[in-house]
Amino acid sequence: MTEQPDAQDLAAQPCTHVAGDELSPADPTPGMSRQVALHTASMWSGTVDTEAGAVSGWHHHGDHDTTLYVVSGRMRLESGPGGEVVVEAGPGDFLRVPAGAVHRESNPGDGTSRAVIVRCGSGTPTVNVDGPAPATLVDGD
Repeated sequence: MTEQPDAQDLAAQPCTHVAGDELSPADPTPGMSRQVALHTASMWSGTVDTEAGAVSGWHHHGDHDTTLYVVSGRMRLESGPGGEVVVEAGPGDFLRVPAGAVHRESNPGDGTSRAVIVRCGSGTPTVNVDGPAPATLVDGD
């Protein structure tokens, strides 16, 4: 069994600084360019840039719960059955993607969009898939 650090050990941990020019290329999804700033066993943080008009491939983030903060440009997020739930966000807006939610992002704007991403969870941070489950028709009878 792994011994848990005590509160004094945790309090002694130094804070971390990562300069903007020190980010590294991260998990790719077609149409998007991700950069990782920090990655621990339970957290991933970085940025994502999406060119104007680009549409990412369908993907999910495994066990990671994800929050995006839109810094610049526009982002469109499609999710839900058949990708029918559509949300648009701009500078200053936050988006949440629940763990395992199949989705894709696009940039409906005229310039590159940029968002800061923080993911809490473990395992592979991005899993590319063919698409969401299809929407189902409900028989009204």
